[in-house]
Parts: sequence; structure tokens; C-alpha cells
Amino acid sequence: MTYVLILGNSQDQHARHIYEQLTNRGIIAKYWDSRLFPSQLKIIWQPDEKTASLVFADGEILALSAINRIFWRTFYPVQIPPLSDPAQKNIAYHDAMGLLRSFMQLEQDKWVNSWYAYQLHQEKPLQLRQVADLGVTIPPTMITNQAGAIAQFYQEHESVIFKPVYGGAHTQFLTEEYLAPERMNLALSIAPVTIQKYIAGTNIRSYVIGDQVYAGEIKSEAVDFREDQDHQLIPIQLPADIKNQCLAITKKLGMQWTGIDWRLTPTGEYFFLEANFSPMFIYFERQTGLPITDSLIELLTKK
Repeated sequence: MTYVLILGNSQDQHARHIYEQLTNRGIIAKYWDSRLFPSQLKIIWQPDEKTASLVFADGEILALSAINRIFWRTFYPVQIPPLSDPAQKNIAYHDAMGLLRSFMQLEQDKWVNSWYAYQLHQEKPLQLRQVADLGVTIPPTMITNQAGAIAQFYQEHESVIFKPVYGGAHTQFLTEEYLAPERMNLALSIAPVTIQKYIAGTNIRSYVIGDQVYAGEIKSEAVDFREDQDHQLIPIQLPADIKNQCLAITKKLGMQWTGIDWRLTPTGEYFFLEANFSPMFIYFERQTGLPITDSLIELLTKK
């Protein structure tokens, strides 16, 4: 009997899609919503016995050893019931998170993707360095909260973009308006920023699933295609060296599957932008016809 656990819940479109695709194929799939731990979901872990089990809200106990794969869609911090003593609530939170994080680092090969890969995704400057160490080309980049360094970078490059270090907002062009000292110093006293040389060209999204690589060109005139409702997706074949780089990046970052964003110049040069730990894919798959779901199901059910 094959069990696949989905970290997330049915309100998430991609988690629900994977759940439905698995159950339609006769595979037992279950959601594990980390927000429900420890109030409704339970963990039993015996380090000396090297065993760990999950207990669901309905009382079902499922040993980690019985789970084929765990599809990491969405991870939420635990939610502790209201407590009158803030110190007790703080202890309870850290106790619960300590057990949950520890559990999520057991049997890393089962996780699609692993805790290690999750941490690298949270630390994007380190991810860029890891990828650059492979010899993959990345745009000239600086991550800083020092205004003078940004001004110098801006002067050295013809066109510059900026985006959050962690993510969560769209890419924008860096302009003289943003460089105004009062505005810049205020912004940088709150948070650092990632700045990059703008690479003229087109966006390429590649998906790596195990040893499969699929790619599509995203045609858009916007600096961030997510802001362009009229962008087009066209399936393409990657050059062999870029395909090999996709596989190498995925392995280096500890992932079994990822969505990698590239910038392709008019002269045919590929610049790596980011490897997404838990990428959305349904829209991309529907527009291109590439068999991303089937490959994911194969990966999740592989013995």
C-alpha cells in the first residue's frame, strides 16, 4: 500500500490538485496541515527506537516508515491555543516547533522537498552563491542595506532592478527617485534589498522533476511577467548544457523538484535568477501541455 503525505491543506489549489491526482490513481493521500499541530494533530517520536509516527485528527496512526513520499506544498508555523501567561505560550510554541522541525528533518529522501532545501530557499543570497559555485551564470548582483554601495552599483550598470531579499513583492527598476538619500536611508534602515543588473531578453521557466526537465518561454514586455496579464507561455527545448545545469542546480540545492527562472538574452545566453522550492505549476502545465503532474505523481509514488 502506497501512502503519500501532503504538507498543506485542501484550500491550496496545488495541494488539492496533487491530492486528487493521487487518489484518482488509487494512491492513499493525506493532508498534514502544520497549523493544526499540536492541538489536533499529534507526533510520536522515539529516538532510541528510531521510530516516528503521525496521529491524525480521526485517530489514525501512520508510521513515517509507511509513508512513501511527503509533498511539501505549504508549511505554516504551529498555532498554540490562547494562554494567559506569555512565557508559557512562548515555551509551548518553541516546544511544538522543536518537535515538528525535528520530525521534518527525518528521512530527508522522503521529502519533496527537504528541510535543507527549504532553508536555502529562505536564504536566497546563499542560494545564489551555491548556484554560482556550480559555474552557472548569474546577473551581477548585490544584497545590501548600505546606500553608498547601491549608488555605486547603479552607476556601474546601465540598467538596474531591485527586489526583496526574501521575496513576496514584484521586481521593479531602480530609478533616481528611489536613490534620493532620505528615501534610500529610511528604506535601508528597515530592511536590506537585492539589486541586480537588468538582463534584456525573455523569461524562461524550467521545471525539474527527478531527472525530467521541462521548459517554457514566457513572452512578456513587463520587467516582472507576473504583472502582465497578457503574457504567453510557449514550450521549448533547452540546450543540453542548460538542461544539465538545471539538474545540477536541483541536486546542489537539495531538491527533488523545482521551478527555475532564467533570463535568456537575444544572443542566447542564459542567466539564472531563482530556483523555487515549491513552485506553482498548474497554469503553466495547462498552457504548455507539458506533463508536469504526471511526472510529479511518478516521483511521489516511486519506491
